[in-house]
Amino acid sequence: MQKVTRLFDFPYYQLEKHALDKALVSKKNGSWISTSTQEYINKANAISRGLLRLGVKPNDKIAVISLTNRTEWNIMDIGILQLGAQNVPVYPTISEEDYAYVLNHSEAKFCFVSCGEVYEKVTAIKDQVKSLENVYSFDELSNCENWEKVLELGTDTSNQHEVEELMNAVNPNDLATLIYTSGTTGRPKGVMLSHSNLVSNAIESSKRFPIVDGETKALSFLPLCHVYERMLIYLYQFRGVTIYYAESLEKISDNLKETSPHVMTAVPRLLEKVYDKIYAKGTELTGIKKKLFFWAVEIGLKYEPYGQNGWWYETQLSIARKLIFSKWKEGLGGNLSLIASGSAALQPRLSRIFNAAEFGLMEGYGLSETSPVISVNDMRDGGFRIGSVGKPIDRTEVKIAADGEICIKGPQVMLGYYKDEAKTKEVIVDGYFLTGDIGELDSDGFLKITDRKKEMFKTSGGKYVAPQLLENRFKQSRFIEQIMVVGEGEKMPAALIQPDFDFLQAWASKHNINISDNTQLIRNEQVLTRYQQEIDEANEKFAKWEKVKQFRLTPDSWSIEGGHLTPTLKLKRKIIKEKYISLYNDIYEH
Repeated sequence: MQKVTRLFDFPYYQLEKHALDKALVSKKNGSWISTSTQEYINKANAISRGLLRLGVKPNDKIAVISLTNRTEWNIMDIGILQLGAQNVPVYPTISEEDYAYVLNHSEAKFCFVSCGEVYEKVTAIKDQVKSLENVYSFDELSNCENWEKVLELGTDTSNQHEVEELMNAVNPNDLATLIYTSGTTGRPKGVMLSHSNLVSNAIESSKRFPIVDGETKALSFLPLCHVYERMLIYLYQFRGVTIYYAESLEKISDNLKETSPHVMTAVPRLLEKVYDKIYAKGTELTGIKKKLFFWAVEIGLKYEPYGQNGWWYETQLSIARKLIFSKWKEGLGGNLSLIASGSAALQPRLSRIFNAAEFGLMEGYGLSETSPVISVNDMRDGGFRIGSVGKPIDRTEVKIAADGEICIKGPQVMLGYYKDEAKTKEVIVDGYFLTGDIGELDSDGFLKITDRKKEMFKTSGGKYVAPQLLENRFKQSRFIEQIMVVGEGEKMPAALIQPDFDFLQAWASKHNINISDNTQLIRNEQVLTRYQQEIDEANEKFAKWEKVKQFRLTPDSWSIEGGHLTPTLKLKRKIIKEKYISLYNDIYEH
């Protein structure tokens, strides 16, 4: 019987337990192309043999940089790991300077890229990376060798015994990968994760997944270079789940309809956008349909699990599900009944409405340094509580320090930061990893995150402000796409706001404000008055010293490409403040 102790054991385990005709499915030239479990293993072995012939040895680093998730990524991953070498996935959207840093720091020997866009970035800095011997592309490019060349090198099976010897030599505690954190501040850090870190996390997290082994479909679109999606890919393989790779974030709604998945992962920002889209469609309805839609939304926003609201609420909920929420489900493929949300705090209203609509939205919590899952909700056996990130997974000990910091111990805690012993010692103390997050464990063992330790700030009056709590409340406004609360060392909190320009334009036109230029629009008196209303409303629930006293609107959209956001859509606070320093100075009269 195949026992899973190393990452490359997962496909072999799947072959034994749930051999799939469709293990990995990617779209190519408009058609979904399937790879079976057996083909997946065969190609991974061919990659291992090819890499051996290129001179790859145990502990060599191979970078994989892909703009989208695709089958080739998995094949490369297993092919690299079987040799005792390490897969170094890189965020495709980082700057050329960061590309050079990561490839140099990891001493990458080869680099596999998805397409021309990434290849150009790598080519621009290739001369700065002495260790880099060659670059291969998944797409066919005229100026770059194709990855199939490595597959061809591996068609001769005469060195397969070498591959198997190297596989047998890999220990579960050996280094498997370097994950360079996108980081909201400073240079990316190389998180060293072992096989055991990720294997234990996939298996323990799997216990919280109410899916049918061998019969479930997943849609994957969060970047595979991010540890959250990558761990789930191993979890899916363990449970015999068919993995469909979405083409892009823009095409996700088409892909949901085409593939009808049962499960997907999401980050809160995406769920906010999905909800806003559904809500916008509701506002376009008329008459009884409109009334019913907003009645259902009202019911959904009061949702409590386990029938806590009583029989009359449950009766109304079942009618709302039949008449309205079932259409929401149809719009997202019809089968979606489990959404695992991570990476940032989820607004409780989203948890209520999506669970009322039977999407099975479960919030979890973790970090790159913890492979990543520390805790996650589970609807079964009373394991779900709105506003919490669930109970810690098995084999994980959570301790709350005197200052409220969450500290954890368990098999998922990283080996350390690559080539940085000093930083490692800062965050791993007496066997506990210090997360940098503030939280609390309630009497039933549910974990709640209240803020980022690093993001909390003190006003000049000596009062502490937790920006994330404020931001989550403000983002409930349809006028606000992104918001960053500022005010460290200043006399009061304030906010930089990126409007939802589509919604704002529609509102402006309705109110006869005919300005198509965003820069002019955000200076309009009527617009500013309307935003002030939103701010006043959101401020109500906060203490006097926490309230946002002033705000400024930014004329452009915050994006990953623009440097405002990390690849998992978290705010790069330092950079945003620098970009809008004139607005900041205007607020505080510097």
